[in-house]
Amino acid sequence: MDAVSSRSANGVGTGGATVRGLQCRECGQMYPTEPIHVCELCFGPLEVAYDYDAIGNRISREQIAQGPSSLWRYKLLLPIEGDRIVDSQAGFTPLVRAHNLGRALGLRNLYVKNDTVNPTFSFKDRPVSIASTKAVEFGFDTLACASTGNLAGAVAAHAAIAGLKACIFIPADLEPSKIVGAQAYNPTLVAVDGNYDDVNRVCSEIAEEYRWAFVNINMRPYYSEGSKTLAYEVSEQLGWRIPDHAIVPIASGSLFTKVWKGFGELVKLGLTSPGTPRMTGAQALGCSPVVTAYDGHTLNVEPVKPKTIAKSLAIGNPADGYYSLRIIKESGGVACAVDDGEIVEGIKLLARTEGIFAETAGGVTIGVLKKLAESGVIDPDELVVAYVTGNGLKTQEALTGALIEPIQVRPSLRAIEEALALRAEPAAAVA
Repeated sequence: MDAVSSRSANGVGTGGATVRGLQCRECGQMYPTEPIHVCELCFGPLEVAYDYDAIGNRISREQIAQGPSSLWRYKLLLPIEGDRIVDSQAGFTPLVRAHNLGRALGLRNLYVKNDTVNPTFSFKDRPVSIASTKAVEFGFDTLACASTGNLAGAVAAHAAIAGLKACIFIPADLEPSKIVGAQAYNPTLVAVDGNYDDVNRVCSEIAEEYRWAFVNINMRPYYSEGSKTLAYEVSEQLGWRIPDHAIVPIASGSLFTKVWKGFGELVKLGLTSPGTPRMTGAQALGCSPVVTAYDGHTLNVEPVKPKTIAKSLAIGNPADGYYSLRIIKESGGVACAVDDGEIVEGIKLLARTEGIFAETAGGVTIGVLKKLAESGVIDPDELVVAYVTGNGLKTQEALTGALIEPIQVRPSLRAIEEALALRAEPAAAVA
């Protein structure tokens, strides 16, 4: 069966007019559902507006449960109006009850949303599934993006599935494993001298000249909606509950704001009981403009030049930084940053307690979780969900020199016993 297929073929319910259009987040001006992302009146960002009455008449927990085991079980809550979807089987990833990590941190109700197991090994498969499907709807022949790495792989893979050309722009100093992870799908890959903000600026100019579907520029209103599925899944996997506290990494802030929006939509539609989670934003100290603004008690985000091993979060001028700060304030959450050493320790802590190997962004989330648990910001009985968004195989370089070296021995039982005894002696001395 063709991966770009009909809704019925994928077990997705029949569609209908559930999208009202695009609406400016600042002035409220409405626009048709077109590949645009900026308000012509006030230059504010556009986002998808829905007819929640129409959705409410058709959606139910039972209807969702009958859908596929992927993000497409929530199609009625996504901005897809055509009969074809670009389906990589992304989503419906494990929500792990983190008993071991919880004991280590003194938290009794801790969960980890493990998005390391998506098709291209990061949460980016979610928004790109939506953006690529809309690109097919709009008749584009090229899928493009500015990327810090994870998005590059997701765009290249989804373009391959959809039969579209792919043109991807990345900072030249990206981790080699992420470059290979995109190259494998045979896109046109352009390495730009500069950081992500430089790449994004150039791509904005290109998007003005070429009729390409830039997933995080002209397709951004649709693309960002895919991240809402991380809220839907968590709630469904918790038995249709809203967590008390969600810890989400912040790069541009799009993921953070859409997780919040997703929880709100479930409450609005009566799929969960009323409630809102405390939303905590996690950043790397070397690129933490949202945390700096939060600590300064302001909603004004000052751009910074990134310097961190967490390159997937290295966006110095976050487009949704202001909106993230508003959500943090409204929900009673916090913004917190950890340094490179704490990021590495976060990666190692999650791996040795829960068997999940996360990339540096996951190290940020777990590092912030640890810091807040130790400082008492997180109550031991809160139902906490920590979002881990990418696989550690993408950022192995970050652990260089931070792991125990293999024991080298001769091929004999005696040599192995002697080596193991020597390895155990330092641990015994410490105990």
